[in-house]
Amino acid sequence: MKTALVIGATGLVGYQLVKQLMEDKDFGKVVVFSRRVTGLVSPRLEEHLIDFDHPEQWQHLVKGDVLFSALGTTLARAGSKKAQYKVDHGYQFQFAAAAARNAVPAYVLVSSAGASPKSMTFYMRMKGELERDVKGLLFSSLALIKPGPLVGARPEKRFGEQLGLAVIFFFNGLGLFRKYRPIKGEEVARAMIKAYKQGKPGVSSYNLDALFDLAR
Repeated sequence: MKTALVIGATGLVGYQLVKQLMEDKDFGKVVVFSRRVTGLVSPRLEEHLIDFDHPEQWQHLVKGDVLFSALGTTLARAGSKKAQYKVDHGYQFQFAAAAARNAVPAYVLVSSAGASPKSMTFYMRMKGELERDVKGLLFSSLALIKPGPLVGARPEKRFGEQLGLAVIFFFNGLGLFRKYRPIKGEEVARAMIKAYKQGKPGVSSYNLDALFDLAR
């Protein structure tokens, strides 16, 4: 059975991902690296509370068959673009690099629809730069998961995000913004696991339509 490594396990997608991995018979162990506990309990679950700023304390533990990453924060929560970039790019890349050094063969990364290192939008550019940089780590299999806005129960309220979703739902009803239509966190999690199990060599990119197909 496989060992899955997970970062971002306390977020909307990551929490659902860990729950699904614990129920999947193909995975004998689910190893979570987080700044706080998930609250989940299973004999298959192993949790490490870490400080991402001190990789020397945890990088030797990053060993398994696949790294799933759903790590991320918001600009409002981070407080500045610099702080958000540190989490969404810096911590992500640092952890992926540790996995690559430890010969973890597969990496499944939650990115974003519209991600591009040339984007004029900070968030999309940040996600695009992360995609570009992790490609250079040369995982045997790299799956880029590119959802639109995420929907589902979150521990914290995000008024601006809720307002944005309401606008997108409205325009989706008119047949617009199809590329950015919302998707549930548990659907993204299900698609991540299926993308890994497809075992495609090299770099694979999954847009929103592909994610909905995988999540069925």
